[in-house]
Amino acid sequence: MSRGVRRPAVLAVVAVAATVLAGCGASGSPGAGGSHDTITLYSGQHQQTTDSLVAGFEKATGITVKVRNDDEDVLDDQIQTEGSHSPADVFYTENTMPLQDLAAHGLLAPIKASTLAQTPSKYNSPQGLWAGVSARVSVLDYNPSRIPKSQLPTSVLQLADPKYKGKLAIAPGESDFQPIITSVLRTYGKARTLQWLAGLKANAGDAHTYPDNETIADEVNRGQVAFGLINQYYWYRLHAEVGASNDHSDIAYLAPHDPGYVLDISGIGILKSSSHQAAAQRFVAYLTSKAGEQIISHSISFEYPIASGVTTSQPETPLAKLQPNAINLVQLGNGLEAIALLHQAQLL
Repeated sequence: MSRGVRRPAVLAVVAVAATVLAGCGASGSPGAGGSHDTITLYSGQHQQTTDSLVAGFEKATGITVKVRNDDEDVLDDQIQTEGSHSPADVFYTENTMPLQDLAAHGLLAPIKASTLAQTPSKYNSPQGLWAGVSARVSVLDYNPSRIPKSQLPTSVLQLADPKYKGKLAIAPGESDFQPIITSVLRTYGKARTLQWLAGLKANAGDAHTYPDNETIADEVNRGQVAFGLINQYYWYRLHAEVGASNDHSDIAYLAPHDPGYVLDISGIGILKSSSHQAAAQRFVAYLTSKAGEQIISHSISFEYPIASGVTTSQPETPLAKLQPNAINLVQLGNGLEAIALLHQAQLL
């Protein structure tokens, strides 16, 4: 079965594109990353975030970017099927697992050291084959009219407690769920993780097993279910879309360093087969430059910029104050273990 198990996420609000042009350099000669070049971007990121960054890059460089949007796992499979004949030059993802997968298959080219230096090394490929661009963190999205904050679980394992039967919402097909499963697996082992997944399935049931995090956020806000585990930016986006008067939900964090409290990294890599290596390198450098990171910072994508010293300008918990599990990107792997466990638990 394809690794693509989640329908593409649809961002409900439009990201605000910055017009900052610094940090990318002047246009070069055609064929060397210059203004007459065209690159093809496979993007599994939210489309509005991608469109804002592409618009900024094209304005700054004159390089045209053709974008194909799809689920990141679908695109991972597609690139592997296409092999050395892939039309993709660059692959931009919500999570690092697909990039790790392509790196393991020898399909990614090294990123320039100067570009990698713009992002803290803990957010980049240890082999220098992809760069981190932005981050999100897992939270509990809950409706106070259905469950008070004091009754929420404080550990991810508690989500499987039978007392939450009929109250919990899950989206097992979300690629954002894979890092959480892997984090639980690395902490507690396979047997306990499968037991935990069985508990989630029992508690959510068919009624509250949803296709994606957007649906969880909407259903929690409408009071159709008490709470669910999502990435924080889905709640902030819904809040921005419907307005404070129509927002009936809130978010809470699991206990510091709990295995369910996971920081996800969005990343970007260059295909080894690309015939536009110079232009592709410039695109990656732009996304991790101050200009690119400020687009993320000022947009209402509500992702955390992580490169070039830029911090979010949005009213959310600062990245520096988060206390996620210490699991690293290497330990999160390529997501295949998580998918296998989801199948074994009959959640996919």
